Amino acid sequence: MDIALKFTGPDGPSGFGFELTFRLKRETGESAPPTWPAELMQGLARYVFQSENTFCSGDHVSWHSPLDNSESRIQHMLLTEDPQMQPVQTPFGVITFLQIVGVCTEELHAAQQWNGQGILELLRTVPVAGGPWLITDMRRGETIFEIDPHLQQDRVDKGIETDGSNLSGVSAKCAWDDLSRPPEDDEDSRSICIGTHPRRLSGKDTEQIRETLRRGLEINSKPILPPINTQRQNGLNNDRAPSRKDSLESDSSAAIIPHELIRTRQLESVHLKFNKESGALIPLCLRGRLLHGRHFTYKSITGDTAITFVSTGVEGAFATEEHPYAAHGPWLQILLTEEFVERMLEDLEDLNSPEEFKLPKEYSWPEKKLKVSILPDTAFENPLH
Repeated sequence: MDIALKFTGPDGPSGFGFELTFRLKRETGESAPPTWPAELMQGLARYVFQSENTFCSGDHVSWHSPLDNSESRIQHMLLTEDPQMQPVQTPFGVITFLQIVGVCTEELHAAQQWNGQGILELLRTVPVAGGPWLITDMRRGETIFEIDPHLQQDRVDKGIETDGSNLSGVSAKCAWDDLSRPPEDDEDSRSICIGTHPRRLSGKDTEQIRETLRRGLEINSKPILPPINTQRQNGLNNDRAPSRKDSLESDSSAAIIPHELIRTRQLESVHLKFNKESGALIPLCLRGRLLHGRHFTYKSITGDTAITFVSTGVEGAFATEEHPYAAHGPWLQILLTEEFVERMLEDLEDLNSPEEFKLPKEYSWPEKKLKVSILPDTAFENPLH
């Protein structure tokens, strides 16, 4: 599947710089290749064209549906460098080949908690789960953890403890409220947070959030939130004009938003809201990211809200230990100390089994002036909630 259609020059990537490949196990009785893999890759290509977000080896795609629309357990994807197809140098730049690997939900969660490359290596060691060529078998009925319960899980647990997670952020259903003052006394704050009179993130804020999500993958580098006036620094995007299609702002909003509405504000009390799927990632955020000195961002898919959790080791954050809750327009940063993270992990233990609790569910730390609510998806359909 070719998504390297835009030319940049011989010294850089050709367009988006990659093509998708897929290795699928032939099913009994099949006389011709099925057509659904092409449709699947076309769907991924449309996402790349529309958002101008590129894929990299180790990325995961949460699909939440059998890839072939059957009853299969293979409902998500990991991406890796194709083991046979080497990068190609063309007159228009370099093209790499990324292979799609179908995985079960439990394997996707393990990749989120640890990293995609680690799970891919485990899949390579299990012939029925992929083997050295990472062949997707849509009829695979067991996860690698069911095939080899102790060895595989032990390797993942050790990897999480040693490396943490390289998942730096997700698109999510989320919102936040400033509880420091009643809504009628802080109309601008409330409207910025939840959209009564929507304010947009500035272009500089949007770019920093993008860099936060991209650079969070650099697990061996010092964790840094890029300064607000950062320019694009990440590989494949260096030669492209900044994307607007995945921006949190419109072309017209940046020119008219008053400066005072995007000043950094210190908040005394905060209420965070997530749907169940997003809330289930909070333990990952705390254990896999903050306890390793990193950061984690939720970017709303229903509005302009963004929530970034940062640890005390992250530089460039506008939240500080003195003022742990700070907002820049609709972008909220929450700074959590290691001691508080450990306590939250104990209090939020049931989020590790989200299928077992009923919504809505609320957690509160009054002395920290922090509240977290896990709400049904319907709560995010109306911006006032």
